[in-house]
Amino acid sequence: MNNFKQLKERIARLKEELGAVIVAHNYQRAEVQDIADFVGDSLELSRQCTEVDAKTIVFCGVRFMAETAAILNPHCTVLLSEGNAGCPLADMININELRAWKQRCSGASVVCYINSSAEIKAESDICCTSANGVQIVDSIPSNDILFIPDLNLGHYISTKTKKNIILYPGFCYVHHRLKPEQVKLARKLHPEAQVLVHPECPPEVIALADAALSTSQTLRFVKASSHQSFIIGTEEGLLHRLHLDNPDKSFYLISNGQICIDMKKTTLETIVQTMELKQNIVTIPEEVRLKVKQAVDRMLAVSYEVKATEVAK
Repeated sequence: MNNFKQLKERIARLKEELGAVIVAHNYQRAEVQDIADFVGDSLELSRQCTEVDAKTIVFCGVRFMAETAAILNPHCTVLLSEGNAGCPLADMININELRAWKQRCSGASVVCYINSSAEIKAESDICCTSANGVQIVDSIPSNDILFIPDLNLGHYISTKTKKNIILYPGFCYVHHRLKPEQVKLARKLHPEAQVLVHPECPPEVIALADAALSTSQTLRFVKASSHQSFIIGTEEGLLHRLHLDNPDKSFYLISNGQICIDMKKTTLETIVQTMELKQNIVTIPEEVRLKVKQAVDRMLAVSYEVKATEVAK
């Protein structure tokens, strides 16, 4: 099996044998996105995994995402497409550090970015994504919020709410290393383009952008926009979806280094191997799963409520 066609055919057969659905994050390789049944961001995939009718979920992403799928779908076998695909941001906080911060910030509600391990989610009051972080924070009765673990996303949320946001010093290296000078150069090279960045970017980068949007928000924004060209400040995998959805528009990265190494570990070969051997099974201890499910369910409930309000308008 040395070409994409054979690999895709094998994946299709394995899907049928396993009764599987394949979901992939927007940052995955183009060929991985193309064989997935559903492609989306963290919030979309969290929702989708509660609605699939499958025995097996093959998750093309990183570990914390597959953990969320396993938590929401205990009746399914969840396979992580590449066993070594982790998240450096999620690894920036461990349970002892979180407990120390909770003690230091006594009385603060803990809002946990979904880019975190199951163990960290279990110690939190509610989860959020980059798409719904502001709504989640505003839904909490308490004024003091300990936001973990992404410093930049937490800062961005703090500019959109009156709540007191206490920031944990974690970051996503793909977004954090983007610099204002790179944005200015990109604008000089493409003066007609709008700049869209992810809210995980540093504040000084967001300040130079036309909008700070999650991946799903970026996709919707571009599709509805009358503009024909865009400078994108997030992981390069999103450009595949952008090109597919908008073949008549042009897209440029702020920097050629916008690559998440862990997201790119998944290949068609690793998917085949994972499905054939039924390996990289993601399991969560039941006591942890129930705690995390509470935090995720609270997030989804707020998200559905916000969505229903938007529809009603």
